[in-house]
Amino acid sequence: MSITAIIFIGMLIGSVIIHELAHGIVAGFFGDPTARRMGRITLNPIPHLDPVGSVILPLLMVVLHSPVWFAWAKPVPINTALLRNPIPDMMWIALAGPLSNISLACLASLILRVPPLLSVSVGAFATSLLVQFIVMNIGLAVFNLIPIPPLDGSRILIRFLPDYARLWMIKVEPFGLGILLGMSFLGLLSPIVMMGLRLVVPWFIYGI
Repeated sequence: MSITAIIFIGMLIGSVIIHELAHGIVAGFFGDPTARRMGRITLNPIPHLDPVGSVILPLLMVVLHSPVWFAWAKPVPINTALLRNPIPDMMWIALAGPLSNISLACLASLILRVPPLLSVSVGAFATSLLVQFIVMNIGLAVFNLIPIPPLDGSRILIRFLPDYARLWMIKVEPFGLGILLGMSFLGLLSPIVMMGLRLVVPWFIYGI
C-alpha cells in the first residue's frame, strides 16, 4: 500500500471520528452526558473505530480504487430520555455530524488559499491532499444527509414528519443498513454522493 493511500485512510478515519465527536458534544449540550461518560468525547481513535466502517471499508476502497470515499465510526451512544426536547434536539445532534465535515472542508479550503511556502513538488502534493480531504468530507456530509435510517438525514427528516411517518421511520431503521448496502450493490448510492460532490466541491476548491 502506498504512502498516499495510507494518508488518505488516515484522513478518512480522522474525519469520521470528528463527525461522531460532534454528535456527542452536541448531545451533551442538550442534556445527555452518555457519550462523555463512556469516554467517547476524545480524539483518541480507538474508542471510535468500527471494524467494518473504519477499517475494512476504507481498505476495500483503496484496493478497488473507488471514486467515492466514505466510512463510518462506532455511533456515539445517545440516550434520548435525557434530552430536554428529544425530537428537535435529535435533529441538531444529527446535523452536527455533517456540519463538522463541512467545517473540515472549509478549513482545508482556506488552507488551499494560503500562498505556497514550500517547494513546488511538496506544494503540489499538499494541494492534492487538501483537495482529497475536501472531497472526502463533502462526500461524508452528503452521504450522511441521505434520509435513510440510521443516517443523520433520517434524524433531521423525522423532526418535520407527522407522528405516523415517524413511527414508520423507526420501524424501518433495523433494516436501514441492509437498504443502504442494497442501494450500493445496485449502484444507486454512488450517483447520489457524486451529484452532491459535483454541485458543492467546486465552491470549496475554486470559490465559484
